Amino acid sequence: MRVITGSARGRKLKELPGLDTRPTTDRVKESIFNIIQFDVEGRKVLDLFGGSGQLSIEALSRGAAEATLVEWNPAAVRIIRENVESCRFTDRTRILSTDAMTFLSGCREKFDLLFLDPPYEGPLMEQSLEQIAVIDIVSKNGIIVCETALEKELPQLPDPYEKGREYHYGKIKVTVYRRKA
Repeated sequence: MRVITGSARGRKLKELPGLDTRPTTDRVKESIFNIIQFDVEGRKVLDLFGGSGQLSIEALSRGAAEATLVEWNPAAVRIIRENVESCRFTDRTRILSTDAMTFLSGCREKFDLLFLDPPYEGPLMEQSLEQIAVIDIVSKNGIIVCETALEKELPQLPDPYEKGREYHYGKIKVTVYRRKA
């Protein structure tokens, strides 16, 4: 696992050993950033299921202004901290050791770019999307990038959110939502 491009290009990132987390493959990560390439620079990022931190780190490397990473697993939080430090992004990163739904229940700020990559099994993706739409934490013209198993069907969200294209990469699907201005 490595940073693909930008200021931290080529930097190797640590990942949590075992099967507790499922890192986004370099191929899928590169595809995600090709999709949103003009919507990263200067943006405020929320990585709701931080894992190793690689999606936020890639965004920071490509010029995102700041990133907030939410992760409940203490071992994963340590890996995120190490990866952020090795890429020298500590001044632009906030790492919160809590679960996604707890974070969302108290969130009162807006984000431009959100990454949602929860465990594929279970209702966390749908619950997170529903809560994000209810509390409306996405800025105007903001983007939500969701990574799921190929067979998972994600819901339409109420206005001003719009479900965009779905992209397929083997057994993985990336769905992009946009918040209209």
